Amino acid sequence: MKHSPHWVKTTVDSPLGPLLLAASAQGLAGVWFTNQRHLPADSLVQSWHADARHPVLHAAAQQLGRYWTGDLNAFDLPLDLSGGTPFQQSVWQALLNIPVGQTRRYGELASQIGRPAAVRAVGTAIGRNPLSIVVPCHRVVGADGSLTGYAGGLDRKAALLERERNSGLL
Repeated sequence: MKHSPHWVKTTVDSPLGPLLLAASAQGLAGVWFTNQRHLPADSLVQSWHADARHPVLHAAAQQLGRYWTGDLNAFDLPLDLSGGTPFQQSVWQALLNIPVGQTRRYGELASQIGRPAAVRAVGTAIGRNPLSIVVPCHRVVGADGSLTGYAGGLDRKAALLERERNSGLL
């Protein structure tokens, strides 16, 4: 993952724990639970300028707030996925096509991007998704429909799926 020292950041509260948000000049570049796996290096995060009023970060915070209350199910934010490899970016783009309240299996995503034999690589790319919640990696389940692999923890994955099923906006 490529992260720039020129990004801006803010931290917002959520029902599932604090979220670190980061933005580049191109758009929202990161949404991480502050204690999840695959966070950017602490020294890099410390170099980012804190700016809760940055337009992209402010919009992301507002939309995430509406997501948590069940008033929003589709994010409308400029996204910067350039920190990933071309393969990772194709997986992350495919995640954006999973409708709220639905799930997909890793194999389905691998087929969708034209790489049906790359199921494990798809899983690895999903695990490195820098925009959790906004790029809905929590909507991907195992071949048997079970909850598997979520950098923020399976308890959060289950809570996100439950929130979406019970939002009343489906």
